[in-house]
Amino acid sequence: MKVLLLHDYGTATGGAELQMLSLRQGLLDRGHDVRLFSSRAIPVPNSKLLSEYHCFGTTSLLQVLSQTANPSAYWSLRHALAEFKPDVVHVRMFLWQLSPLILPLLNDVPCLYQTAVYKAICPLGTKVLPDGSPCLDTAGKACLNHKCLTPQSWVVYMVQRQLWQRWRRAFNLVVALSYAMKAKLEAEGIQPVEVVHNGVPERPMRPPLSNPPTVAFAGRLVPEKGASVLLQAFARTHFQVPQARLLIAGQGVEEASLRVLADQLGIAESVIWLGHLPRHELEQQFDSAWIQVVPSLWAEPFGNVTTEAMIRGTAVVASAVGAQPEIVTDGETGFLIPPNNVDALSAALERLLLNPTLAERMGRMGRQQALTHFSEDRRTERFIDIYQRLRVRERCHE
Repeated sequence: MKVLLLHDYGTATGGAELQMLSLRQGLLDRGHDVRLFSSRAIPVPNSKLLSEYHCFGTTSLLQVLSQTANPSAYWSLRHALAEFKPDVVHVRMFLWQLSPLILPLLNDVPCLYQTAVYKAICPLGTKVLPDGSPCLDTAGKACLNHKCLTPQSWVVYMVQRQLWQRWRRAFNLVVALSYAMKAKLEAEGIQPVEVVHNGVPERPMRPPLSNPPTVAFAGRLVPEKGASVLLQAFARTHFQVPQARLLIAGQGVEEASLRVLADQLGIAESVIWLGHLPRHELEQQFDSAWIQVVPSLWAEPFGNVTTEAMIRGTAVVASAVGAQPEIVTDGETGFLIPPNNVDALSAALERLLLNPTLAERMGRMGRQQALTHFSEDRRTERFIDIYQRLRVRERCHE
């Protein structure tokens, strides 16, 4: 089967990019002919472009316009389709670089849209208001009224939204990362929607737990990730488990204020700030973790850090929002807690840090669950099945 993958970025940088690259490799390993089409934008300096086909892309201010109308994407994709003649086109992210202009080109080929964020129903892709609360309104004037967008950017995003709405029927199917995400999309008229969870790379089990008791967090240091809630909860737990330490991997706009908060809470010497690490270095650091915390305040569509912790064999404490209840089995592979609840998070941390046998058991059960339900192989096979069904459906319509 000839499969053309489309993604805004062709670099091994963010989680969505890594998922597309691992899917490409999984399909190649199974004998399929696969190529990746992306923009030439480099989101992280010194990243290597890994796509076979590419078009104009930028991370400058010009992106505000090119993500709405990118003529280069249209003409370059037209060439790629004519040369490669794919049996199926699989689109993931396209509304940050490639723009809706590519959609009319996809009408004559079986095509799916795997959305990793809520961009199909929210210009910013989050469905979260500036104060951190969930957005319950349909995109439009509400984006301006809630001050999610400036008047100037609102005009551009609304043009993008109109083009997306006009041409979205080019997709035969939308694929969501979780059932929680599927429900949000369907509530706003996006259908049909199937669910395929992200795949996690397999790796060896971490070493047996040893002192000091260690808590880990990985993610962007931004308000919606809940790192400030974690620091407050860890400070309470640290009073009961004074030898405990906290590893924080990531960067972001909140880093300076979080460091101040750690100092104010009296835990600065027990918090280790790792910054942004390549995947293999992060895994080495987190091999010592007894618990990995995912304290998100918003309904993330999936949460790769959760399955990465589970495949490592680490117990997870996560906010019961978004896809987390589909990944973590409460009381078996970790604990689910209400978001933004310092008391509940502190209690879960204390329970595991004072009981390494429980942390060990939950970690092993989480690893087995990740291997069974969230492997890259399972993800790849699910997409092969979808591709074949789309091809059959297309032939029946001819």
